[in-house]
Amino acid sequence: MKIPSMGHVGLSVANTQRSIEFYRDLLDMEVVLELDISDDRQARVIGIPGTKCKITHLKLGDGVLELFEYYEPKRGINKAKTLQQRDHGIVHIGFEVDNFHQKMQQLKDKGVEFVGEPVEFRPSVWVLYFYGPDGEVCELHDVSKA
Repeated sequence: MKIPSMGHVGLSVANTQRSIEFYRDLLDMEVVLELDISDDRQARVIGIPGTKCKITHLKLGDGVLELFEYYEPKRGINKAKTLQQRDHGIVHIGFEVDNFHQKMQQLKDKGVEFVGEPVEFRPSVWVLYFYGPDGEVCELHDVSKA
């Protein structure tokens, strides 16, 4: 049986509202689902008894970013800023844009911290990495000429 598509990427966050404001207001995502999981469903899925959390889905095109804000048991630690792109595991979330330089300027104007500098990977195809609210790395990828 063939898998029809990739569904979503999960991201554990410290503050759901702050993350919603970042991804909705700066990256044009839409909140499509908000859940408060206070029963044992999430605990059973992740194998940690007593787990309680908020789950929020943000959608952009066919892509979904699933935010988790865990509030029981004690919150985990933020490892995002210790990861490097060469480390194993998920290291960035990519966003395709057709207004690369305009979006880059908007992020800069809002005080978003860039990981490095914008690079033209192919003629007229630009890439830029930047940090999200919890230090997760995001990528702007110019698709206007791709």
